Amino acid sequence: MLRKLLGFCFFIWAFNATAQPGQSSKWTPDGNGYYSVEKQEIVKFDLLTQQARVIVSKDLLTPKGSNAPLAVRDFSFSDDQKKLLIFTNTKRVWRYETKGDYWVLDLTTKELKKLGASLPEASLMFAKISPDGKKAAYVSKNNIYVEELAGGKPKVLTTTNGTKKLINGTFDWVYEEEFDCRDGFRWSPDSKSIAYWQIDANTIRDFYMINNTDSIYSFIVPVEYPKVGEAPSACRVGVVNVTTAKTTWMKVPGDSRQHYIPRMDWAGSSNQLILQQLNRKQNQSKLMYANALTGAVSTFYQEADEAWVDISTHWADENPAGWRWLKGGKEFIWISEKDGWRHLFRVSADGKKETLITKGNFDVISPEAIDEANGYVYFMASPANATQKYLYRAGLDGAGEAVRISPAIEEGTHGYQISPNGKFAYHSFTNYYTPTAIEWVALPEHQPLDPQKDISKKIDVERKKKSNVEFFRITTEEGIEMDGWIAKPKNFDASKKYPIVFMVYSEPASQTVTDRFGVGRNGLYNGDMAADGYIYVSLDNRGTPAPKGRMWRKSIYRKIGLLNTRDQAMAAKKILEWPYVDKDRVAVHGWSGGGSCTLNLMFQYPEIYKTGISVAAVGNQLTYDNIYQERYMGLPQENREDFIKGSPITYAKNLKGNLLYIHGTGDDNVHYQNAELIVNELIRHNRQFQFMAYPNRSHGIYEGEGTRMHLNTLFTNYLKQYCPPGGK
Repeated sequence: MLRKLLGFCFFIWAFNATAQPGQSSKWTPDGNGYYSVEKQEIVKFDLLTQQARVIVSKDLLTPKGSNAPLAVRDFSFSDDQKKLLIFTNTKRVWRYETKGDYWVLDLTTKELKKLGASLPEASLMFAKISPDGKKAAYVSKNNIYVEELAGGKPKVLTTTNGTKKLINGTFDWVYEEEFDCRDGFRWSPDSKSIAYWQIDANTIRDFYMINNTDSIYSFIVPVEYPKVGEAPSACRVGVVNVTTAKTTWMKVPGDSRQHYIPRMDWAGSSNQLILQQLNRKQNQSKLMYANALTGAVSTFYQEADEAWVDISTHWADENPAGWRWLKGGKEFIWISEKDGWRHLFRVSADGKKETLITKGNFDVISPEAIDEANGYVYFMASPANATQKYLYRAGLDGAGEAVRISPAIEEGTHGYQISPNGKFAYHSFTNYYTPTAIEWVALPEHQPLDPQKDISKKIDVERKKKSNVEFFRITTEEGIEMDGWIAKPKNFDASKKYPIVFMVYSEPASQTVTDRFGVGRNGLYNGDMAADGYIYVSLDNRGTPAPKGRMWRKSIYRKIGLLNTRDQAMAAKKILEWPYVDKDRVAVHGWSGGGSCTLNLMFQYPEIYKTGISVAAVGNQLTYDNIYQERYMGLPQENREDFIKGSPITYAKNLKGNLLYIHGTGDDNVHYQNAELIVNELIRHNRQFQFMAYPNRSHGIYEGEGTRMHLNTLFTNYLKQYCPPGGK
């Protein structure tokens, strides 16, 4: 995903949308407390009594023959709470540390056992204890294994026949990157079988990255990477019997290389699965039931969209399943934009009846929790201000209006982790002048459990008066109203003219204009831009995922590189009319999708932008992956001209200003190929520019000693040289 690189600091899921999966704290089953790793021990904290006690000591977490306890990266309990699964010694797979070692602690016998002891170190992924507590399953080397906890050895349930591209129980690069699919198997409720994905990437061509620095002779680093226009990996779902190791394949209709199956789970019994099928263009979604014994499949619920169907679950815990069951499996909650807004629907299990839960012209940003016992669903929304987030509650019956739970005095961005019983929440709050504050609250009254940590008492209006950051809305000459923020120079003098720097992203993966602490600061700049005399601005154009309705988000369909670029330029044009903005000192910068936008702005609107710094940009849309690019742009076999019109390389000949282009040669996401294509085109037209390649650095350009200091210094020096700071 072309993400902008920009905690519930320790809890179940970080508020950051790009958080690392797996956290070292969990709710207790009753929802009245949580377990957490504290000082290398596991502690249970009771929210009712506000008392904590150690339930797993360092000694219990120390393997025989070792002097130190396991470094717990993540943990989970078996359903009966008698066994503890521990994830440690982790290694990164693409973005996240999803590979490592797993240990099981029997809380009755106190025995600590390593799973997959005969398999390579740190090679296990997504281990899960079976519902009956007797077995564990995990992935290693693209195969699914099962192991009896009472002295068993690893038993392989699948086989890849020695190929790295027949992937069982996890996913290929593009499914992980664009669908957030990583954990690819599910235990059946009766513990007798496992449902899993199999991805056949054998037909996907490798993209070769070149490593020139880690040995005297260079070597290639292959990544199976389906470029836009290339058919996806074949995908299918199977159910394997853990005793016989026999797989029954679900008979999902259609060409397995012309569809996706991004969501799958058991449907309340050990005989039936539920899965979601998405067509190649991602504008048709079908929910299906599959018979686990025969593989027979039937569609029971579907929807379509002229642009794309947003299949992201938006649930706060980012569970890959897109539904939440009600009434013992008779209904489920589904998220859809079918009425023009992102809303929650209650759908009968047969798909024949649905009830709109959240009513009104507003978007549900993310559902947070279901309190079925009391008939409510909690969700985040912000009907009046797309830069903020608040907690709301609505009745599951769809009657009545949604009610805001977040206190009125706390204007800004809220985050919640709500207990399973709906009685408690770990609450965070921030806005542009308030550092992130945290507290525990009782719901639905939003009453702080500890009055000393009451966030409402920490909001300092004096900080607001002293802040150099302001939020604003601007309407372009084409009638498009956009949200923005501006950070003005310190000791601002409206009679002077200051240089202005725009920070852009602009694509469907991220907003930049959010009311949170730290907004207005540039992490790539060494020093203080405000103190040095820069105006710093960011704007959210149409197509960004702001909670402004379906039309706002999907107007960018087949127009990436055009609509977003024009919105940004037309808003900048209005801003340059402000008397204190120096039209001759206008800079823009961005990373990834923001790097692409920076190039397009420099090339398509050279009369506005004089200096640009672009990092890890897609210079040619035909080089990016199929899932992302086809979702938002269609198929190049049908509308290739849209890809060409939206690509910066098409307009490179128009460069007039100062351009610094930066890319990591080891970028598996936006390939370094883009840099060389752009460089070649600029050379062809004798356009002068500066270029920096970071050897073997990935999309984030952070690996290696001194890398970020070098990058920041490069960025800062270039900006100061070609867009000098200070009022005149």
